[in-house]
Formats: sequence, C-alpha cells, structure tokens
Amino acid sequence: MRNERIRATQATRADMLFAAPWSAVEKMLLLATCAATLFFALVTPPFQAPDENQHYMKALLLSEGRLLAEQRGAAIGAALPRSGIDLHRVDFSTEVPPTARRFDPSTLAQAWRADTGRPGAIFAEFPNVANYAPTLYAPGAAGLRIGDAIGLPRVGAFYAGRLANALTALALLALALRLIPFGRTAMLGVAVLPTFSYQIGSLSPDAVINGIAFLGLALALRVGFMGQSSKGMFAAAPLLALAKGVYLPLMAAGLRWPRHRRDARPWLILGAMLLGAAVFVGWMKYSGGSQALYHIMSRKTGQSVMTAPLADQLAVILNDPVGYARILLSSMVERGPVYALQIVGRFGWNAILMPLIAYPIAAVMLGAAALSGAGARFGIGQRLWWIAVVAGTAMLIETAMYLTGTPPGADFIQGTQGRYFLPLLPLALMALSPDRPVRGARTVFAVSALVLIVMAGFTVWDSFWIHGFVTSDGMPPHESLTRALFLPSPRW
Repeated sequence: MRNERIRATQATRADMLFAAPWSAVEKMLLLATCAATLFFALVTPPFQAPDENQHYMKALLLSEGRLLAEQRGAAIGAALPRSGIDLHRVDFSTEVPPTARRFDPSTLAQAWRADTGRPGAIFAEFPNVANYAPTLYAPGAAGLRIGDAIGLPRVGAFYAGRLANALTALALLALALRLIPFGRTAMLGVAVLPTFSYQIGSLSPDAVINGIAFLGLALALRVGFMGQSSKGMFAAAPLLALAKGVYLPLMAAGLRWPRHRRDARPWLILGAMLLGAAVFVGWMKYSGGSQALYHIMSRKTGQSVMTAPLADQLAVILNDPVGYARILLSSMVERGPVYALQIVGRFGWNAILMPLIAYPIAAVMLGAAALSGAGARFGIGQRLWWIAVVAGTAMLIETAMYLTGTPPGADFIQGTQGRYFLPLLPLALMALSPDRPVRGARTVFAVSALVLIVMAGFTVWDSFWIHGFVTSDGMPPHESLTRALFLPSPRW
C-alpha cells in the first residue's frame, strides 16, 4: 500500500514536468496570429465570412437584451433595427453578382452616413442560427452594444463587434496555450492557419467555438496529466457543449491509457462532460429546441432543396446503420480535398483561394509543428486513444450535418465545412508528434507559418479591394499554372 502511494506521488511529480516554458518561436507566432486576426477583422468587408449576415442578426438581437428568436408563420427570426438589416441587405449584400465584385472605400463612407434614412424595425430571418446559445454571441453583442453607446453608426458598431469577438478569441487562445501541459506547438500550428484567424476575426461564433474548444482541451489534459484543479474544466465543459455539443468528446483526450486503478481523474473529466451535456439539454429545452428547416443548394443536383427533419434523418440511420456508414465514409473521402483547402484558407464565402503554392506550404508547416515534439513521452496506447477521439468527433460532426443540414434520405452529407475540424487538429498533431523535437523542425515551422500568413493577407487585400473576385464553387479555371501557383484565384 505504501509503495503504491510512493509510485503515485512520483508519477504526479513527473507529470508536473510537462509544462514547458515558452520558446521565442512560440511567442513570435502567437503575436503573428494576433496581427493576422486583427488585419482580417479590419480589412475583410462586412458579411464576407460564411453566414456572417445571420450571425450579425443573432448578435444584434442579443445586444438589445433578447435571447430567443420568434416564429412568424414559416419564418424564424426577430424584429430588428432597419438600419442594421439594411447594412447587409442594401450596402453589403451577399447576393452573388454575375460579374467580378470589388469593394470600394466609398461604400463604407456611404454606409457610415445611411442610418438616419433607415428608421424603425423590420422582421429579419436567421433560421440557421436561431437556436444557437447566446454564449456564442456574447462578445460580438458586447462590441455592438459598445459601438451604439459611443455613438457609432451601424457599420462602425459592426466593426466594434468584430474586434470584440476577435479579442475574446485571442484571449481564449492565449489562455489555452498558457495552460496546456504539452503540445503547445501543435496548438499554435492550427492557430496560425489563415482560416483560424479569418474566422475569429469576423462576427462568426467560430471565435468562441475555437477558443473554448482549445481551452477545454488544455484543461482536460492538465487535469488528466498534471493532476491540477478541475474547477476550470467544470466551467469550460458547459461552455463547450453550448458552443457545439459535438466537440464535447474532445475533453476525453484527458483520459490516460493505461491508468492507475486508484486514479480519480478520469471520473472528474467524465463528470465535467456529463455536466456539459446536461447544460446543453437544458438550453435546448429552454429555447424550444425545435429544428429550423431551411433551403440549401444540393451539391449533387445543384437545385434548391429543403433540409430534412431530424427525426426522419435519424430513422434513415437507424434503419440501415451499415448503409449510413458507407454514406459517411464516401462523403468524407469525396469531400476530403475540399476540407483540406478550407482548413488552410479559402476566403469570402469559400470562394477565394490563396496561391496554390500556399497549400503545400501549409502541409509542411503542420508537419513541422508536429515534428517540433510533444514535449512529453507517451505510449502507443495513449496516441491511439487520441486518434480515436479525433476520428469519433469528426464522425459526430458529419453525422450532425447529415441530421440537420442535408436533404431527406440523401446518400451524401451536405453542409460540412473544413473549418469545423479546426478544434480537432491540435490533438491529431499531438498524437503524431515525437516525444522530442526533430532537429530544424521549429525553424521550418516558424518560417513556413510566417510565409503562409503573409500570403493570406495579400490574398484578402488584393481580392476584396484591388482586383475583385467571382463567387463560384469548385476550383476556378486558370490559364497559366504559374499564375495559379503564385497568385490568388481571382487573378487566374
């Protein structure tokens, strides 16, 4: 008995060695991520992040002190100030024009003066995000509220909301990097991806989703491998569940394999996850929790179709689980290249590609981040467990989209975007990282990350404000391989 206590104490002391000090490379790349995020927040035109128009309306609702949307007939949304709605509907419409679109600073100046001619309120629809928890929109709503309080017009408050969202996400990222006991370069490798900075620099709830997911992962690893206090984890788990319930299993990364039979830490982690699940169910019950059906463009037929009721899609899965497994596998294989492009960086409403050379550079960067070392020693059992957690969570994401964002009875999965997998990537890279850094890996990591950030910044600036772009699905046509390799897609 005494020997067991001694071994447990020694194991705990060894665990405490995992928290390594920051390196100069890590500090530099965190600063680069902050700079890129603020650049995208200011330079990207309003509503040019995916679904940012609907997210803006949801944040605007919360900024006025209201939590829940309402239903009027078949429409789901809320009565909101006309000046805010017309900012999207009139000034910065997301309707796809037939010709190249280039934004002009005069449009911002016009929008700055337009509020006085837009009195009253109108009913605005945002069915896709109607049941999202208010915690996802709290930072953006606070920014909108502050903008109103200091007398900014709607477009000024819009940018204040973006900045508040971005600063919150960056604070959560910095805290996660501060708390994570090992694998800091793996997490940073994902944070420097342009898609990460672009999304958290918008009014998208991805700012909170990614930040809380990273923090939840860091806290679970800290509890599981360092025996630290679980208070933060019990706060993060409900926030993670409210962000997106499918990410809650990420906290199972803190479970150790194998473990000492007297170790109570697994039950702390599982208890936090159970609390998160209960809070999520409570929110769905309070908010009404009914699924909002909406029209989508089928990626198979190109026709406008309605999403399926959740119960009907669930019946499809339960009636033929093997058939659904084939749908899941074929969809992930078919869409894999699209996911890869979107994970790295595809801007606007997934319309603008970086120079094609950027994507192999991103692959090198992620590989170098992994080869920079985990900072601790793990057995094959632990690594396989992490891979299982990543794979299982990825399948949950795809299944959630099949249930809520796909036409009835479809033999494919619709609506999944590569950015949905960003919270999973740090754990995947940790599972593949050697115990010690490979010589030269950190230098390659830093150089390739900085090159990627510069290319992303040029792509956004040039495509939106200088050259213009055309919104289209798939790979844009190109006349020259050289141009495709070294210039953004609107210049191909």
